[in-house]
Amino acid sequence: MAGAAAGSRGRPQRVNMQEHMAIDVSPGPIRPIRLISDYFPHFYPFAKRALSAPDPHPAVIPAIRSAPRQRAAPEPEGDSDDSTALGALEFTLLFDADNSALHCTAHRAKGLKPPASGSVDTYVKANLLPGASKASQLRTRTVRGTRGPVWEETLTYHGFTRQDAGRKTLWLCVCEDPRLRRRRGAPPLGELRVPLRKLVPNRARSFDVCLEKRKLTKRPKSLDTARGMSLYEEEETEAAGDERGRILLSLCYSSRQGGLLVGVLRCAHLAPMDANGYSDPFVRLFLHPNVGKRRKYKTSVRKKTLNPEFNEEFFYAGPREELAQKTLLVSVWDYDLGTADDFIGGVQLSSHASGERQRHWCECLGRSDCRLELWHPLDGAPPQLSD
Repeated sequence: MAGAAAGSRGRPQRVNMQEHMAIDVSPGPIRPIRLISDYFPHFYPFAKRALSAPDPHPAVIPAIRSAPRQRAAPEPEGDSDDSTALGALEFTLLFDADNSALHCTAHRAKGLKPPASGSVDTYVKANLLPGASKASQLRTRTVRGTRGPVWEETLTYHGFTRQDAGRKTLWLCVCEDPRLRRRRGAPPLGELRVPLRKLVPNRARSFDVCLEKRKLTKRPKSLDTARGMSLYEEEETEAAGDERGRILLSLCYSSRQGGLLVGVLRCAHLAPMDANGYSDPFVRLFLHPNVGKRRKYKTSVRKKTLNPEFNEEFFYAGPREELAQKTLLVSVWDYDLGTADDFIGGVQLSSHASGERQRHWCECLGRSDCRLELWHPLDGAPPQLSD
């Protein structure tokens, strides 16, 4: 017996399943883990990696873990403000009241959120609201391969008056280059709107504004939406106005030539007349009445533009007293090949007109050899003149 007992001490003792299940192996109450980051530390790619040798004194580790530790700040979720930040745009606005121009200088963008396609080739698009989108749309060049693009480019709106500053808003968008965009009609990376009524004439003002998401509004239930059509639509920001554009004219009575010099300099924000959203504008001049003399002129055609620049001058001979009794009709047309030209807008200058049109005509004929330039809004209805 003693020998058998000694032999059993040297071999491992076997326990059957019934005996194993009967043994109480409960370790006691489970204690919650105080800080899960002790076992799964966060990895910060922007932190410098430090290679440290293993601690030769493992007895110190429990003391370090038992010390009170500050709880880490929670990471932002998908709907928080930090995760939806789209970056910021730095730009400068200058209202040049003397030359009737608005200058917008796009400097740089900071912290842009990369689009889903992974491209970071961006540009700035500007619009004046309300108004025709393509007529008032300007854009910078494309800066490629960076989340902090620097443009340092100035966009100029000609024909911008004090009345425009009181009622218009500048809409700036940071967009991905459309030539590299995988899906057409994608929203911009960020946008912002600046009311222009607070601008001080002839004084530059700098901005550093955070970009926002494009606002969407839910479609009315009364509209029948086709299958696959989005239930949301972009917020309507452009008012349906009757603006036809404006034209910059220069008038000068030349005492040496004995007649009136009419200069057609440029047009701005013309109404689109073609299916592509543009026009092929040209300008017609008509002095009424002017019997026995040339009274009609026409500029050259500018293709596919809503902001044409002409810089052409025409001459009407006659003494100052006769010209004061006449009317100058200036009309802008859209050239169509093979069909009748489309009327865009017009303006009449005479001593019987009102407002700036009368003042421009009378001041020109009241002075000699003095060139006066002034912007005039276009009327949508063509005037009726009879000989």
